[in-house]
Amino acid sequence: MTKQKFSFTHYDLKQQRAGVTVEITLSAVANVRLMTPNNFQLYTETLKHQFVGGVARKSPIRLTIPQSGHWHLVVDMEGHHGHCESSIRIVEPATRPRFQSAS
Repeated sequence: MTKQKFSFTHYDLKQQRAGVTVEITLSAVANVRLMTPNNFQLYTETLKHQFVGGVARKSPIRLTIPQSGHWHLVVDMEGHHGHCESSIRIVEPATRPRFQSAS
């Protein structure tokens, strides 16, 4: 028995630093998965894979890159009905303020 293929929206986030946040805006309840390239490949082959995320019931949601490297983000409707529009925005972590000495 072959596994059923399903459609998904893919965002290649390229290289990202640990701590960067990805903000995902959705038009409906959907699955959101943040994955390494190896896990993304397993996902596309409908094999067991690991990811950060899960079912997003509200929008927007935020996921934080757990470690520096290449990342992929997928939005799919597996287990849900209908269609979901999505968009993403990369949010850089806030830097610490630099204090200057008064003269």
